[in-house]
Amino acid sequence: MADVSLSGLTESEAQEYHKYFIQGFMIFTAVAVFAHILVWMWRPWIPGDDGYAALNSATETASALLTMIA
Repeated sequence: MADVSLSGLTESEAQEYHKYFIQGFMIFTAVAVFAHILVWMWRPWIPGDDGYAALNSATETASALLTMIA
């Protein structure tokens, strides 16, 4: 019988699970960072001198976002 820990996994199974868990965590973190960057570009959390008044309408917001992307 193989050496089994309290989790019920052998050492090699635990290392394989850990490898996939870390890969999934890194992908999740990368997506979250990318989403935060996009939201920051759309509407910074710390507004400038004019506050959020510069982006009053949805049309202005969309055009400002498109100029950043293009």
